[in-house]
Amino acid sequence: MTVQDLPHLIAGLNALSVAFITLGYVFIKQGAKGRHRAMMLSAAAASAAFLVVYVIYKLNSGFAKFGGDGLVRPVYFTILIVHVMGAIAITPLVPMTFWRALTGQFERHRALARWVWPLWMYVGVSGVVVYVMAVHLFPYGGG
Repeated sequence: MTVQDLPHLIAGLNALSVAFITLGYVFIKQGAKGRHRAMMLSAAAASAAFLVVYVIYKLNSGFAKFGGDGLVRPVYFTILIVHVMGAIAITPLVPMTFWRALTGQFERHRALARWVWPLWMYVGVSGVVVYVMAVHLFPYGGG
């Protein structure tokens, strides 16, 4: 695997975390607390792996350039900017939410998770959207 392959792995880990947090949400709504916990811990593991691979990629390649022109350009950068702001926000919020659950502070966990879950979901989905747009639909052609 080369550095150029890492965006695919990053997107896959992002998509995997989205699948886990979706299942975690479904399970908690069903009252399946053990399954919810397993999915959320799996989401945390996928997100941690994502973060490690992302940092390795960025340290070795810098930032990708977007090749789209016209109306798609402001659409892409709007999605990207909101994605980055959300990612910055969830970086401390996800561990705080986990800590509250792991220490039995379930009311405080639930109160925070109501805000963190949709934000984490947006960051995960928008990360995959940014990847598809920048790598597959509108890659930078140089020049």
